[in-house]
Amino acid sequence: MSDYKKGSLTLANAVAMGTGVMIGAGIFALLGQIAELSGQYFALSFIVGGVISGFSAYSYIKMADAYPSAGGIAMFLKKAYGKGTITAFAALLMAFSMVLNESLVARTFGTYTMQLFNGSQDSFLVPALGVGLLVAAFIINILGNEIIGKTAMTTAALKIGGILVFAVGALWAADFNIGSALPSQGSQNKISEYIASLALSILAYKGFTTITNSGGEVKNPHKNIGRAIILSLLICATIYFLTALAVGANLSIEQIIQAKDYSLAEAARPLFGNYGLYFTVGIAIIATITGVIFSIFAVSRMTAMLTNMKLIPHSHFGMPGNIQQHMLVYITVLSITLTILFDLSGIAAMGAIFYLIMDIIIHVGVLRHMKEKVKANPVIVITAIVLDVVVLLGFIWVRAQTNLTVIIVSGALIVFTFFGEKIFLGLGNKKGKGKEKHHHED
Repeated sequence: MSDYKKGSLTLANAVAMGTGVMIGAGIFALLGQIAELSGQYFALSFIVGGVISGFSAYSYIKMADAYPSAGGIAMFLKKAYGKGTITAFAALLMAFSMVLNESLVARTFGTYTMQLFNGSQDSFLVPALGVGLLVAAFIINILGNEIIGKTAMTTAALKIGGILVFAVGALWAADFNIGSALPSQGSQNKISEYIASLALSILAYKGFTTITNSGGEVKNPHKNIGRAIILSLLICATIYFLTALAVGANLSIEQIIQAKDYSLAEAARPLFGNYGLYFTVGIAIIATITGVIFSIFAVSRMTAMLTNMKLIPHSHFGMPGNIQQHMLVYITVLSITLTILFDLSGIAAMGAIFYLIMDIIIHVGVLRHMKEKVKANPVIVITAIVLDVVVLLGFIWVRAQTNLTVIIVSGALIVFTFFGEKIFLGLGNKKGKGKEKHHHED
């Protein structure tokens, strides 16, 4: 892929990219998992997750307005914390959460595609299909930026239109009776489970950060990055809520949980028979394909910038091409590995933890070091920090009781990343000082 092209993405392209990443993961991969945790409040969980993401978006919009850059989050962290361990650590957590998102969406592609053949969700074909999608997304990214921009517009329209047709059609067929989507009786789940569900709802919105990673390429970035983020969040909140109502109108909570990895396809069956199933799976396939393409596009740019800033180690292993192209290879290989090793709930849990920690680090950086420079309102930033911390702790508490392995693996990766970066940057500084000393002696 070529180097950055200033002004190559319009406001509409940026919104399409943000919604492209969000809708790919959010509604198809996570709706069933959110229903499992929040029961009859699952539609409301999407709304509350959207509100929390709105508070989070404030820091990103303020930073993007002041410093639009192709590095997005990596550049924001550098401005707030300097070129050190915290910047590299938080940026890598973001990169990992984006790679996990790719694996999440790739596996979702596998689970929905298998519905066309009445295949088992335990089949080896689920990860195999996911791997095939990741390889295809890699090829499209290598072909370049213009293809991505054109794909974004067309597929975002197809995807949003298709999901709205599903949602309105499903609600109409159910006489707009929303069934299990909103509470009709007393609470069945614990408060901690509702809070934990918000971590996954927030994960469904985190695609808005993709827009900041392409900041150097958006036309009129000072105005359009903020606009694109707000528009993406509003579009996705509307679509998520309507879709949750539609699924709840046609399936009980038990049925949603049973089919949690493909709940939209399951909701289409009783209504429209096989045609509904084909239509929904078709939209899921478009949504997941584009979600992976845009996510790989964004994370390759961010990790390339980290490499250029000498914040992460890099080796081209004899490959031709530039750093972005090398990063595309590494990201695709890592995504494929995760797709094979973990199931959907494990991938989602790790992605949510990494993203929330990174998000908190961004807000603390804005509050402590940047609030005067970017004219940020400290009350909004503090609110975002408190909401993130509450949701993160609630999610870890609940997941530790159901899947302790994922929490241990996530914790180990976090510790390894932090200390690995500390050692890498320490060695880099020593080399730099050694060179300086040698230069003075000469």
